[in-house]
Amino acid sequence: MTVFGKLSRQLCSLKKIPCSCDSRYFWEWLNTVFNKVDYERIRDVGPDRAASEWLLRCGAKVRFIGHQKWLQDYNSLPGGSVGRYKIQAIDATDSCIMDIGLDHMEGLEHVEKITLCKCHYIQDNCLQRLSQLEKLQKSLLELEIIACGNVTDNGIIALRHFRNLRYLFLSDLPGIKDKENLAQVLKTALPSLELKLNLK
Repeated sequence: MTVFGKLSRQLCSLKKIPCSCDSRYFWEWLNTVFNKVDYERIRDVGPDRAASEWLLRCGAKVRFIGHQKWLQDYNSLPGGSVGRYKIQAIDATDSCIMDIGLDHMEGLEHVEKITLCKCHYIQDNCLQRLSQLEKLQKSLLELEIIACGNVTDNGIIALRHFRNLRYLFLSDLPGIKDKENLAQVLKTALPSLELKLNLK
């Protein structure tokens, strides 16, 4: 019997998933798969290439040093020697990046700008994890967090560890409850920060 035949019979024998489950559980599972970290791949191709693959797989865009064009198509990733292309900017708008994938960013040394917009899986623990990445603490200059509904004051306060951060834009974050305190904490920790708030 063919493998396909066995698989087909097993699938047919499964009980139908109740409609109340939607397809949301399937998409969450699939997004988790996209975020899985392959440490061997990082070692083989370098952190920038591996992170680019992860980000594009999750629906984000990247821009490399010396390039003006954003890269969004996974199949358009440039080849070449390991370490040739360095990520300078990340636009994660509408992407499925989540905390389990953030280890991809561990070795990135040149990321200056990150945009997190409508990232449903970004939560406080994600921002806390990002702010602990030593290389990112040094390189990150600009950060935008927009319409990420799971982010609260605790996640934003962790951003004070980005010691070279010059620009922070926060918008449409319903989880933020005390924006005055938040602004004070960030301004105290980062005196040269330009902070723009569009919060209710």
